Amino acid sequence: MLNLIFNNNAPLKIIAGPCQIESYDHAMEMAEIIADICHEAGIRWVYKSSFDKANRSSIDSSRGIGIEQGLKILEKIKQEYTVPILTDIHSPAQANTVAEVVDIIQVPAFLCRQTDIIVAAAKTGLHVNVKKGQFLSYNDVANIKNKYPKNKNFLITERGTTFGYNNLVVDMRGIHAMKEHYPVIMDGTHSVQQPGGMGKSSGGDRQFVDPLCRSAVAIGIAGVFLEVHNNPESAPSDGPNMLTPDAFRQLIVKLKILDSTVKQKL
Repeated sequence: MLNLIFNNNAPLKIIAGPCQIESYDHAMEMAEIIADICHEAGIRWVYKSSFDKANRSSIDSSRGIGIEQGLKILEKIKQEYTVPILTDIHSPAQANTVAEVVDIIQVPAFLCRQTDIIVAAAKTGLHVNVKKGQFLSYNDVANIKNKYPKNKNFLITERGTTFGYNNLVVDMRGIHAMKEHYPVIMDGTHSVQQPGGMGKSSGGDRQFVDPLCRSAVAIGIAGVFLEVHNNPESAPSDGPNMLTPDAFRQLIVKLKILDSTVKQKL
Protein backbone atom coordinates (compact mmCIF):
# COMPACT_ATOMS: atom_id res chain seq x y z
CA MET A 1 0.00 0.00 0.00
CA LEU A 2 1.12 3.55 -0.70
CA ASN A 3 2.68 5.11 2.39
CA LEU A 4 2.51 8.67 1.10
CA ILE A 5 -0.31 11.14 1.55
CA PHE A 6 -1.22 13.07 -1.58
CA ASN A 7 -3.18 16.07 -0.39
CA ASN A 8 -3.17 19.65 -1.61
CA ASN A 9 -2.58 20.82 1.97
CA ALA A 10 0.13 18.26 2.81
CA PRO A 11 3.86 18.69 2.11
CA LEU A 12 4.70 18.51 -1.59
CA LYS A 13 5.60 15.10 -3.06
CA ILE A 14 7.79 14.51 -6.10
CA ILE A 15 7.11 11.94 -8.83
CA ALA A 16 10.30 11.51 -10.84
CA GLY A 17 12.15 9.22 -13.20
CA PRO A 18 13.10 8.79 -16.86
CA CYS A 19 10.38 8.78 -19.52
CA GLN A 20 10.79 5.12 -20.37
CA ILE A 21 12.62 2.12 -18.94
CA GLU A 22 15.63 1.88 -21.23
CA SER A 23 17.51 -0.97 -19.50
CA TYR A 24 18.00 -2.49 -16.07
CA ASP A 25 21.29 -0.65 -15.54
CA HIS A 26 19.97 2.73 -16.62
CA ALA A 27 16.82 2.44 -14.51
CA MET A 28 18.80 1.49 -11.41
CA GLU A 29 21.28 4.31 -12.03
CA MET A 30 18.50 6.88 -12.33
CA ALA A 31 16.73 5.55 -9.25
CA GLU A 32 19.93 5.91 -7.21
CA ILE A 33 20.54 9.45 -8.49
CA ILE A 34 16.98 10.60 -7.78
CA ALA A 35 16.88 8.87 -4.39
CA ASP A 36 20.07 10.65 -3.31
CA ILE A 37 18.80 14.03 -4.47
CA CYS A 38 15.41 13.68 -2.79
CA HIS A 39 16.99 12.40 0.44
CA GLU A 40 19.37 15.34 0.46
CA ALA A 41 16.48 17.75 -0.15
CA GLY A 42 14.32 16.10 2.53
CA ILE A 43 11.40 15.51 0.20
CA ARG A 44 9.38 12.32 -0.26
CA TRP A 45 9.14 10.88 -3.74
CA VAL A 46 7.76 8.26 -6.12
CA TYR A 47 9.76 6.60 -8.89
CA LYS A 48 8.08 6.69 -12.31
CA SER A 49 8.96 5.16 -15.65
CA SER A 50 7.07 3.54 -18.53
CA PHE A 51 7.48 0.01 -19.82
CA ASP A 52 5.69 0.96 -23.05
CA LYS A 53 5.26 4.28 -24.84
CA ALA A 54 2.20 3.31 -26.84
CA ASN A 55 1.42 6.78 -28.19
CA ARG A 56 4.65 7.68 -30.01
CA SER A 57 4.50 10.02 -33.00
CA SER A 58 6.02 7.50 -35.40
CA ILE A 59 6.08 3.71 -35.86
CA ASP A 60 9.88 4.09 -35.98
CA SER A 61 10.09 5.50 -32.44
CA SER A 62 11.28 3.47 -29.45
CA ARG A 63 8.39 2.09 -27.40
CA GLY A 64 10.20 0.70 -24.39
CA ILE A 65 11.25 -2.53 -22.80
CA GLY A 66 7.84 -4.23 -22.47
CA ILE A 67 5.56 -5.09 -19.58
CA GLU A 68 7.18 -8.31 -18.35
CA GLN A 69 10.76 -7.08 -18.17
CA GLY A 70 9.66 -3.59 -17.19
CA LEU A 71 7.73 -4.72 -14.13
CA LYS A 72 10.66 -6.85 -12.96
CA ILE A 73 12.90 -3.78 -13.09
CA LEU A 74 10.36 -1.59 -11.30
CA GLU A 75 9.93 -4.23 -8.59
CA LYS A 76 13.69 -4.33 -8.06
CA ILE A 77 13.81 -0.53 -7.70
CA LYS A 78 10.92 -0.65 -5.23
CA GLN A 79 12.77 -3.18 -3.07
CA GLU A 80 16.21 -1.62 -3.40
CA TYR A 81 15.20 1.95 -2.55
CA THR A 82 12.01 1.38 -0.53
CA VAL A 83 10.21 3.78 -2.83
CA PRO A 84 6.65 3.74 -4.19
CA ILE A 85 6.34 3.06 -7.91
CA LEU A 86 4.19 4.64 -10.62
CA THR A 87 3.75 3.40 -14.17
CA ASP A 88 1.09 3.72 -16.84
CA ILE A 89 -1.23 1.26 -18.52
CA HIS A 90 -2.60 1.32 -22.04
CA SER A 91 -5.39 -1.25 -21.88
CA PRO A 92 -7.79 -2.53 -19.19
CA ALA A 93 -6.15 -5.97 -19.36
CA GLN A 94 -2.88 -4.58 -17.98
CA ALA A 95 -4.37 -3.16 -14.77
CA ASN A 96 -4.30 -6.23 -12.51
CA THR A 97 -0.86 -7.34 -13.71
CA VAL A 98 0.64 -3.90 -13.10
CA ALA A 99 -1.11 -3.64 -9.72
CA GLU A 100 0.94 -6.59 -8.44
CA VAL A 101 4.05 -4.38 -8.50
CA VAL A 102 3.22 -0.68 -8.50
CA ASP A 103 1.61 1.64 -5.96
CA ILE A 104 0.09 4.12 -8.40
CA ILE A 105 -1.42 3.28 -11.78
CA GLN A 106 -1.26 6.10 -14.28
CA VAL A 107 -3.74 6.67 -17.09
CA PRO A 108 -2.12 8.52 -20.03
CA ALA A 109 -3.57 11.83 -21.14
CA PHE A 110 -4.80 10.54 -24.50
CA LEU A 111 -6.76 7.83 -22.64
CA CYS A 112 -8.25 9.93 -19.85
CA ARG A 113 -11.81 9.52 -21.17
CA GLN A 114 -11.56 5.79 -21.85
CA THR A 115 -14.04 4.41 -19.35
CA ASP A 116 -12.86 0.79 -19.43
CA ILE A 117 -9.29 1.79 -18.57
CA ILE A 118 -10.38 4.18 -15.81
CA VAL A 119 -12.63 1.54 -14.22
CA ALA A 120 -10.05 -1.26 -14.51
CA ALA A 121 -7.36 0.89 -12.88
CA ALA A 122 -9.72 2.06 -10.11
CA LYS A 123 -10.94 -1.46 -9.34
CA THR A 124 -7.42 -2.47 -8.28
CA GLY A 125 -7.88 -0.25 -5.21
CA LEU A 126 -4.58 1.51 -5.86
CA HIS A 127 -4.11 5.21 -6.31
CA VAL A 128 -4.94 6.22 -9.89
CA ASN A 129 -3.13 9.17 -11.40
CA VAL A 130 -5.02 10.47 -14.43
CA LYS A 131 -3.17 12.75 -16.80
CA LYS A 132 -5.63 15.43 -17.89
CA GLY A 133 -5.95 15.23 -21.66
CA GLN A 134 -4.49 18.06 -23.70
CA PHE A 135 -7.98 18.42 -25.18
CA LEU A 136 -9.93 18.41 -21.89
CA SER A 137 -11.34 21.37 -19.99
CA TYR A 138 -10.53 21.51 -16.31
CA ASN A 139 -14.26 21.88 -15.77
CA ASP A 140 -14.76 18.31 -17.00
CA VAL A 141 -12.31 16.41 -14.82
CA ALA A 142 -14.78 15.47 -12.06
CA ASN A 143 -16.43 13.12 -14.54
CA ILE A 144 -13.34 10.92 -14.51
CA LYS A 145 -13.38 9.84 -10.87
CA ASN A 146 -17.16 9.54 -10.97
CA LYS A 147 -16.76 6.58 -13.33
CA TYR A 148 -15.74 4.50 -10.31
CA PRO A 149 -16.60 6.41 -7.11
CA LYS A 150 -15.70 3.51 -4.81
CA ASN A 151 -12.05 4.38 -5.29
CA LYS A 152 -11.30 7.53 -3.27
CA ASN A 153 -7.66 7.69 -4.33
CA PHE A 154 -7.75 9.50 -7.66
CA LEU A 155 -5.12 12.10 -8.53
CA ILE A 156 -5.31 14.49 -11.48
CA THR A 157 -2.21 15.71 -13.30
CA GLU A 158 -2.01 18.94 -15.29
CA ARG A 159 0.19 18.48 -18.36
CA GLY A 160 -0.80 21.37 -20.61
CA THR A 161 -3.56 22.16 -23.07
CA THR A 162 -3.31 22.14 -26.86
CA PHE A 163 -2.72 25.63 -28.21
CA GLY A 164 -2.63 25.47 -31.99
CA TYR A 165 -0.34 22.91 -33.62
CA ASN A 166 2.67 21.38 -31.86
CA ASN A 167 2.23 23.54 -28.78
CA LEU A 168 0.84 23.41 -25.25
CA VAL A 169 0.00 26.05 -22.67
CA VAL A 170 -0.83 25.72 -18.98
CA ASP A 171 -3.95 27.50 -17.76
CA MET A 172 -3.25 28.12 -14.08
CA ARG A 173 -6.96 28.70 -13.44
CA GLY A 174 -7.40 24.99 -14.00
CA ILE A 175 -4.99 24.03 -11.25
CA HIS A 176 -6.97 26.08 -8.76
CA ALA A 177 -10.32 24.76 -10.02
CA MET A 178 -9.26 21.08 -10.03
CA LYS A 179 -8.30 21.25 -6.36
CA GLU A 180 -12.00 21.13 -5.57
CA HIS A 181 -12.13 17.55 -6.85
CA TYR A 182 -8.65 16.03 -6.60
CA PRO A 183 -5.18 16.19 -5.19
CA VAL A 184 -3.46 18.01 -8.07
CA ILE A 185 -0.10 17.09 -9.58
CA MET A 186 1.79 19.46 -11.87
CA ASP A 187 3.63 17.72 -14.70
CA GLY A 188 6.38 20.20 -15.31
CA THR A 189 8.19 18.38 -18.08
CA HIS A 190 5.32 17.23 -20.32
CA SER A 191 3.71 20.66 -20.04
CA VAL A 192 6.61 22.12 -22.03
CA GLN A 193 6.40 19.42 -24.69
CA GLN A 194 5.87 20.34 -28.33
CA PRO A 195 3.79 17.36 -29.50
CA GLY A 196 5.00 16.01 -32.83
CA GLY A 197 7.13 19.12 -33.17
CA MET A 198 10.14 17.28 -34.56
CA GLY A 199 8.32 15.41 -37.29
CA LYS A 200 8.69 11.83 -36.06
CA SER A 201 8.99 12.77 -32.39
CA SER A 202 7.96 15.48 -29.96
CA GLY A 203 10.05 18.52 -29.18
CA GLY A 204 10.09 20.58 -26.02
CA ASP A 205 11.58 23.57 -24.24
CA ARG A 206 12.83 22.71 -20.77
CA GLN A 207 13.65 26.34 -19.87
CA PHE A 208 9.98 26.74 -18.92
CA VAL A 209 9.82 23.78 -16.52
CA ASP A 210 11.05 25.86 -13.57
CA PRO A 211 8.65 28.84 -13.88
CA LEU A 212 5.62 26.63 -14.57
CA CYS A 213 6.33 24.42 -11.56
CA ARG A 214 6.92 27.37 -9.27
CA SER A 215 3.67 28.96 -10.42
CA ALA A 216 1.71 25.76 -9.77
CA VAL A 217 3.28 25.11 -6.37
CA ALA A 218 2.47 28.68 -5.34
CA ILE A 219 -1.23 27.77 -5.69
CA GLY A 220 -0.84 24.92 -3.18
CA ILE A 221 -0.84 21.47 -4.78
CA ALA A 222 -0.14 17.86 -3.81
CA GLY A 223 2.83 17.08 -5.99
CA VAL A 224 5.05 17.72 -8.98
CA PHE A 225 5.82 15.24 -11.76
CA LEU A 226 9.24 15.60 -13.38
CA GLU A 227 11.03 13.40 -15.88
CA VAL A 228 14.76 13.19 -15.23
CA HIS A 229 17.57 11.76 -17.36
CA ASN A 230 21.34 11.73 -16.97
CA ASN A 231 21.74 12.50 -20.70
CA PRO A 232 18.48 13.90 -22.09
CA GLU A 233 19.92 14.46 -25.55
CA SER A 234 20.43 10.71 -25.97
CA ALA A 235 17.07 9.68 -24.46
CA PRO A 236 14.81 7.60 -26.75
CA SER A 237 11.77 9.75 -25.88
CA ASP A 238 11.00 13.19 -24.45
CA GLY A 239 14.65 14.23 -24.32
CA PRO A 240 13.99 17.92 -25.15
CA ASN A 241 11.82 18.42 -22.08
CA MET A 242 13.49 16.14 -19.49
CA LEU A 243 15.69 17.60 -16.75
CA THR A 244 19.27 16.73 -15.95
CA PRO A 245 19.92 15.58 -12.37
CA ASP A 246 21.52 18.93 -11.51
CA ALA A 247 18.54 20.89 -12.84
CA PHE A 248 16.20 18.53 -10.98
CA ARG A 249 18.10 19.09 -7.72
CA GLN A 250 18.03 22.86 -8.04
CA LEU A 251 14.33 22.90 -8.86
CA ILE A 252 13.02 20.65 -6.09
CA VAL A 253 14.98 22.57 -3.45
CA LYS A 254 13.23 25.76 -4.57
CA LEU A 255 9.87 24.01 -4.76
CA LYS A 256 10.17 22.65 -1.24
CA ILE A 257 10.86 26.12 0.16
CA LEU A 258 7.99 27.63 -1.82
CA ASP A 259 5.60 24.84 -0.81
CA SER A 260 6.45 25.23 2.87
CA THR A 261 5.87 28.97 2.65
CA VAL A 262 2.52 28.63 0.91
CA LYS A 263 1.22 25.99 3.32
CA GLN A 264 2.44 27.41 6.60
CA LYS A 265 -0.23 28.34 9.10
CA LEU A 266 -0.43 32.10 9.15
